[in-house]
Amino acid sequence: MALAIDIHTHAFPDQVASKAIPALEREGGIKAYLDGTIAALLDSMARSGVERSVLCSIATRPEQFSPILDWSKAIRSERIEPFPSLHPDDPDLLPHLETIHAEGFKGVKMHSYYQDYFFDDERLFPLYERMSELGTILVIHAGYDIAFPRIRKADPRRIVEVCRQFPDLRLIATHLGGWDEWDDVRHLLAGKPIYMEISFAFDSLDRERIREILLAHPAEYLLFGTDSPWTDQAATLKMLAELGLPDALFERIVSGNARRLLGYAG
Repeated sequence: MALAIDIHTHAFPDQVASKAIPALEREGGIKAYLDGTIAALLDSMARSGVERSVLCSIATRPEQFSPILDWSKAIRSERIEPFPSLHPDDPDLLPHLETIHAEGFKGVKMHSYYQDYFFDDERLFPLYERMSELGTILVIHAGYDIAFPRIRKADPRRIVEVCRQFPDLRLIATHLGGWDEWDDVRHLLAGKPIYMEISFAFDSLDRERIREILLAHPAEYLLFGTDSPWTDQAATLKMLAELGLPDALFERIVSGNARRLLGYAG
């Protein structure tokens, strides 16, 4: 098996992780597998057979743009591919996107709940248009979030509509396209040329339905992701392998599709 590429992980500066992880555990009512540091993520990758991890940051306030960008530049390596964050209320949203692109970052992470916006908000359409032109990857939280009230903010219907309007947007819908909105994922999103990654699906959806959704989706638009430190990289790889997918599809999900999307050789 090719070494995996995890398209969806999180970590914090060491001095932040010790406070952020316990707070997030309380908010979500879950226990983290790692302590939220880069060192712990690299150790998990070494144990799990993960070659590279995309590290997604989330700016919960517009003024966090610069600190996150600076940290992303500091931690970038052959093994860690940082995706900085843009906040929808940032008055310099488009210039900051240009900065991210100029610094050589391949993508951006946004989160409708932690940043309090709706994915199909028209004020973000200029951002989506410019991302499409630049080829910037956009990773979004898709579906409900365990730490927030059940208000649909980035559900499969909104995702499909935005991608219809911006067909060149390189969007990754996390959590198998919409966490705990599985019927809409299956009937609205599955089959569309929209990237989906698998994190947290195994925690709340039976294996046969996961397999059904994966087989119904274009093979080149499926990605391996874990949302580490919130799930275990090795365990997620094992559960994916146990689905009994065709070997070629399994390899695409684990490595091939992400390698192509991120522009890695080999």
